[in-house]
Amino acid sequence: MFRKLLVANRGEIAIRVFRACRSLGIATVAVVAPDDRGSLHARCADETVEIESYLGADEHLRAAHQTGAEAIHPGYGFLAESAGFAGAVAAAGLVFVGPGAGALAAGGDKLAAKRIARAAGVPVLDEGAPGELGFPLVVKAAAGGGGRGMRVVRASSELEDALAAARREALAAFGDDTVFCERYVERPRHVEIQVLADMHGAVVALGERECSVQRRHQKVLEESPSPALDPALRAAMSEAAVAFARAIGYTSAGTVEFMLDRRDFRLLELNGRIQVEHPVTEAVTGVDLVAEQLRIAAGEPLLSHHVNMVTQGHAVEARLYAEDPRTFLPQGGRIERLRLPGGVRVEAGVEEGDEVPLAYDALLAKLVAHGETRDEALDRLSAALAETEVGGVTTNLPFLRWLVAHPVVRAGQTTTAFLTEHPPLSDPPPRAPERPWRGAWRLNLPPPPPAPAPDRDASARAPGAGHESSTLTAPMPGTVIRVHVAAGERVEPRQPLLVLEAMKMETPVVSPYAAVVRAVHVSEGDRVAGGTLLVELEE
Repeated sequence: MFRKLLVANRGEIAIRVFRACRSLGIATVAVVAPDDRGSLHARCADETVEIESYLGADEHLRAAHQTGAEAIHPGYGFLAESAGFAGAVAAAGLVFVGPGAGALAAGGDKLAAKRIARAAGVPVLDEGAPGELGFPLVVKAAAGGGGRGMRVVRASSELEDALAAARREALAAFGDDTVFCERYVERPRHVEIQVLADMHGAVVALGERECSVQRRHQKVLEESPSPALDPALRAAMSEAAVAFARAIGYTSAGTVEFMLDRRDFRLLELNGRIQVEHPVTEAVTGVDLVAEQLRIAAGEPLLSHHVNMVTQGHAVEARLYAEDPRTFLPQGGRIERLRLPGGVRVEAGVEEGDEVPLAYDALLAKLVAHGETRDEALDRLSAALAETEVGGVTTNLPFLRWLVAHPVVRAGQTTTAFLTEHPPLSDPPPRAPERPWRGAWRLNLPPPPPAPAPDRDASARAPGAGHESSTLTAPMPGTVIRVHVAAGERVEPRQPLLVLEAMKMETPVVSPYAAVVRAVHVSEGDRVAGGTLLVELEE
């Protein structure tokens, strides 16, 4: 086993890796960017080295050599799924705690992954030219995930702007602006299989996670096991996940993600790293996935009890973010008060008094509840959220409390369209009679499309201004990356006026109605605070 390990990451995942290292007697090294010196992870390691950027591969290698670290754990995000970084670590004589560069390249390129999956007999969604697929379709970044570089397109008139925006986000997030179009399914579930694979040819599946509740194509609530799977479907999806992992020569911990439409499942992607939601799997299996990553990287074989793993109980995780609870736009500020709950597992990346920067992911903490039954786990999570307090920065805590109490969530009937059909903090539907229409039945009508997604646009009409004038302000701190209009121009309702970027996600500022631009108060490249005046309109 290694004597010293560097974590090429920040926040709660870095702290999580440090904890696993200490349980195995491994010394730890943190890296910290200049704008992140006060972060909690920098205070939790045995040593800390300042680097120029978390995206600088050479900087991580320099820090590892400087401190005598023998291995590098990439966490998630940043360089975690970079085949180039994994190769550079190996070339520098260090151990990369994760899959090899070849497996990362094969699994990380969604188009290449589809080809490999088809050859291995794993079902995939159709991709192709928009004219072949028809609408709706989804534009995806070939080199990454997490919702970045992804756009749903429902009409040909939206395609050009969607492609351009997806390419910009993909380039900013992954350094690769390659995108492709894929058939879009309106109301699927998102179910993923956790796999472990050692260097001796053993590959095992450790059950599934239900991750259908998402905003901006990013998960906010996860659980294990999935209420949608029975033993036969679980076995089929697990076999497909193992087959795909074998086909790309995978090692370490990884997640094979599937879209589930009734009983039909299709491969979405392979995440070649530890997942944010890995604690729910740990809770029901008793396996420390990060420790297993470290053991596999050190050349140890999987233990025999992993092969016939039996899960115990139910676990559910909620992600506490610094973001608006209705629009999900990121928020910054200083945490003046922080009270995290007892009785559940808490993975926190901040402490009271810390500054929440907008340059990085807005995740503050994860709350993980485990119980003998699903209802018991959800009840414990609800109680934990009621106990949680955060002051000084806006969070999604009211949304999480609403979400865990929602009857559709409680019934285990969520799909990826949940937050479009049930807008955040809206009144829940009346509670239906117990188990209505759950037997075999058929409605001979096509399902209606989901309602529009929660509005992320930054438009805001001045109170009392009617249609005479309007001031549009920044909904959150960010950078102006596009200005589409100038003073004197006529604009139509919902026409994009400018685009803000925060944490590699783009938010358009659109006109609330037909108007004339009176003034534009910002330029491309400007950094703005939340509430900054951006554009003035007049009818």
